[in-house]
Amino acid sequence: MRQQLVKNLLFVLVINLLVKTIWIFLIDRTVQIKVGYAAYGSYQALFNLGIIFQILLDFGLTQYNSREISRDPTRMRDIFSSMFWARLFFLVSYIVAVCTVGVFMGYRGWKIELLLAILFIQALNSMLLFVRSNISGLHYYRTDGVLAVTDRLLMIVVCGSLLLFPATANHFKIEWFVWSQIICYLLAVIVAFIILSRLAPVDLHFSFNSNSIKRIVKNSLPYASLVFLMSIYTRSDMVLIERLCHADAEIQTGIYASAFRLLDMANIFGIMFAGILLPMFGKMLVQQQNIAATVRTSVNIMMPIAFIVAVSTLFFANELMQLLYHKSVAGKDAQVLMLLMASFPAYCIMYIYSTLLTANGNLRILNAVSLFLVLFNVVVNLYLVPQYMSLGAAMTALATEWMAAAMAIFFAHRKLRLPHNPKWIIAHIGFVFCIIIVAILVRHLSINWSGQMGLFMFTSLLLLFVFRFWSLASFSELLKNKVTEMDN
Repeated sequence: MRQQLVKNLLFVLVINLLVKTIWIFLIDRTVQIKVGYAAYGSYQALFNLGIIFQILLDFGLTQYNSREISRDPTRMRDIFSSMFWARLFFLVSYIVAVCTVGVFMGYRGWKIELLLAILFIQALNSMLLFVRSNISGLHYYRTDGVLAVTDRLLMIVVCGSLLLFPATANHFKIEWFVWSQIICYLLAVIVAFIILSRLAPVDLHFSFNSNSIKRIVKNSLPYASLVFLMSIYTRSDMVLIERLCHADAEIQTGIYASAFRLLDMANIFGIMFAGILLPMFGKMLVQQQNIAATVRTSVNIMMPIAFIVAVSTLFFANELMQLLYHKSVAGKDAQVLMLLMASFPAYCIMYIYSTLLTANGNLRILNAVSLFLVLFNVVVNLYLVPQYMSLGAAMTALATEWMAAAMAIFFAHRKLRLPHNPKWIIAHIGFVFCIIIVAILVRHLSINWSGQMGLFMFTSLLLLFVFRFWSLASFSELLKNKVTEMDN
């Protein structure tokens, strides 16, 4: 059983990284090149507006559904219909709320139509997550892992075909990209529903237990408000750029989106790691186990990689942007990339310490911190974006994420009494100093930039073991704890 769970866990991690990497770099990036920065910038601004309010689609119903079914699979017969119809009710509320905000912000005509299509994508994605929550609740982890990337696989095939054949590639429009996603998400939902109906009986008679739904929503409000606030200060940047930059709005949003794509890619690992840590931290805290060693191991695994990624981007930003997009907008896209990727270590700190606070039930603190960060982020963006455009938004994002990371560390140490270890902190600072020196040295070598970057990466990875941040034992311990949690 334990060996099977380990295989399932590794399978899900590998397939997600592989498919999402192909989607981000071969499809999403190519679409931006084909349709241009302006059209893609408009799409991203509207997409992020939908993401900000996405919590209105769920309110914790998916987590509740998965937890209840995993505890008692027979419960699916009782609650499936109620959950399904409740989600349709939240869908209508979501579309009305976001469209109202969009009209208030000045969106009209084509952009409102595009926004509606994007909201339909988000709705289908939410429904797919709901159906998958039933499958994972029934402990079909590998099936859930495949369904987690089914939509992306379909979009890689459909969009890839449109981008590959000259007849369609030469006339590719952003609307085609949106409609491709709608079709592929719809197919993925249908496939997931068929699979679920074969794994367990599914009854879709109308059933709406208002008292049960109200109780779930009430219990989920602290988490829902936290997700909403975090979505604002992490996803409102492109919306504000598009609204505040006037004549260059779409171009500037496109510049920001091109750099943010690499940060999104880097964050895939962190998000999956946080998904592993949350139940692990929760179980350890309930059993009153010493959590300091697990926190330290998590930091040792994630932070050095985060610093390597940030430093490599700092020294090779221009070459990376020219490689990916075949052009540079007065060097500004490289500068935006440098600032955004400099915030990646802060994201990784949040994936560890914010996850720890969530597992410990400190949602009031996290909500208060997030509210402060929203106010800071919006106010600073309102000042910097009109002056520095996408570069101003990147500056704000960098300051916001590092402030969030510092607060997460402070409150985690305060609430959980984590030990202070100056030597350990100095070791991480020393590691960063060493890889910066390595980056400076390799940039002076008389070889092409890809060779320089490869040598930098290889030397930095060696330093991971020199500083003893990584060892096979540390990975084994984390995997053992995760598997034990899944067993129980």
